[in-house]
Amino acid sequence: MKQKRENIRNIAIIAHVDHGKTTLVDELLKQSGVFRDNQDVGIRVMDSNPLERERGITILSKNTAVTYKDTKINIIDTPGHADFGGEVERILKMVDGAILLVDAFEGPMPQTRFVLQKALDLRLPVLVVINKIDKPQARPEDVEDEVLELMMDLNASDEQLDCPFLYASSKEGFAKAKLTDESKDMEPLFQAIIDYIPAPEGDVDADTQMLISTIDYNEFVGRIGIGKIENGSLKLNQDAYVVNHHDPDKRTKVRITKLYTFDGLRRVDVQEAQCGEIVAISGIEDLHVGDTVITGDAEAIPFQKITEPTISMDFIVNDSPLAGQEGKYVTSRHIRDRLMRELQTDVSLRVEETDSADTFKVSGRGELHLSVLIETMRREGFEFAVSKAEVIYKTNEQGKKMEPMEIAYIDVPEDCAGTVIQKLTQRKGVLNGMSPLASGYTRLEFDIPSRGLIGYRGEFMTDTKGNGILNTEFDGYGEFRGELSYRHQGSLIAFENGEAVTYGLFQAQARGTLFIGPGEKVYSGMVIGQSPKSEDVELNVCKTKHLTNTRTSSSDEALKLTPKKIMSLEQCIDFIDTDELLEVTPENLRIRKKILDPTLRKRAGFARKQG
Repeated sequence: MKQKRENIRNIAIIAHVDHGKTTLVDELLKQSGVFRDNQDVGIRVMDSNPLERERGITILSKNTAVTYKDTKINIIDTPGHADFGGEVERILKMVDGAILLVDAFEGPMPQTRFVLQKALDLRLPVLVVINKIDKPQARPEDVEDEVLELMMDLNASDEQLDCPFLYASSKEGFAKAKLTDESKDMEPLFQAIIDYIPAPEGDVDADTQMLISTIDYNEFVGRIGIGKIENGSLKLNQDAYVVNHHDPDKRTKVRITKLYTFDGLRRVDVQEAQCGEIVAISGIEDLHVGDTVITGDAEAIPFQKITEPTISMDFIVNDSPLAGQEGKYVTSRHIRDRLMRELQTDVSLRVEETDSADTFKVSGRGELHLSVLIETMRREGFEFAVSKAEVIYKTNEQGKKMEPMEIAYIDVPEDCAGTVIQKLTQRKGVLNGMSPLASGYTRLEFDIPSRGLIGYRGEFMTDTKGNGILNTEFDGYGEFRGELSYRHQGSLIAFENGEAVTYGLFQAQARGTLFIGPGEKVYSGMVIGQSPKSEDVELNVCKTKHLTNTRTSSSDEALKLTPKKIMSLEQCIDFIDTDELLEVTPENLRIRKKILDPTLRKRAGFARKQG
């Protein structure tokens, strides 16, 4: 018989990137007494991964739990960026309700729409928190209307539309039911969760069913599966079966050797857990996201279909003249094993073997999704090369070529709108709407192919002087819109192997913007800068000055070099063209031509033009 577990609530916090999810979780943890009074907690305590702390974004969803008035609240902090939407989709299967966080100035953004759609489709009750009401430009009443409009657009049910609205400042640590109430603490939010989010239901006496929604990894205990017990209970050292979500007939007998629940930021060992509880189990080797742990004759739980990847890159064994000098893991076996390991925890990723044993085609949800993987591998000591990001095409029933499309929402200062419209129109974008915003900004809405946005973000930041905001939302597949040239400038290419010297660089800097400085190793075919002209230029930066037996007055003057342009990983991925590769090592990022030999390169370029 089904019964409610009144002393438990399971919620996910969903929002657009940078609307304050992680900061809100920090406050809920602090105000529920998880930390000691004298404990130094720091900020964004849930962003435990170094990459998350540096970029200020959440990449992996995290579980935590707080206790309020004898009720345990399991909280899941989810990523806000569209590229990590796959995390959000499956997390929502684990919870009984969601807190939708919306910035009191920006209002609902593209990713708000995406995550809210997923929650409404699963018929989850949504509790809306309008955050950052302490901002000087906050407009909470308008944002409340915008959220309701969005919910109506997304066909929310009457119960979902009748959701409570709270007003909060995660930074200041308060929430309130009415704007006129006193700004005190998070108590109103805790109370709203207890009152509005339903308690989990399940049959304690039935056979056990638990869907694995997240996989964590620990080198001491191996794979850790996290999920909610839908029915029955789990005990330590109990025998169970794992049903594979790809092949429901495949059942593997396992033993539960470790069982944990969550308390604050810790995992706590327990002997037994009942239905409705979010738990972690370890000691099962072949456990994947989407598998169901069952006992007896219980059925497997259907798994949420994850949106397909739209962008792919080739990960290639590095074969440049400097290969193997800086990386710890350089062979195709190392790279293959690492990519296969990533597949076990990231359900949105695809890895395919190609005709070449040294090349793997890796597909993901966007450039950021893949660049985070590249940066993580680089920090682990891997050395490899990656190709230009390319979109994944499909063919429809009529035999027409289809490509992934995006809706881009762009907020730019009024004086920059013309430039942005011109650039995106060149990239096959279609302007759908244009509306004025507060404080001199304009919002543009574009319908644009995904490939039109590849390599555009850096240019966009330059055009808007760093003041523009660009958000995108995947909008399915549309008809192919024709060929597109990614880059109008050529590359400056090193002519020979050696070490760059000041004299050679001084001569070269008149030809364009340099990416290298004196003393750096270069090789023939390596891209050392950007040319203002459309064709590539070969330069000798290893050239030293020949000595003469007469000395002129200028010969001993110091040569002044313009500082080199330092590019981040994302900027390098944006910059490379289709005939170039990015060489990634733990110490350096180098751009190079796919074909290093200048004669062969010219022949290939000529054949491409003829073809």
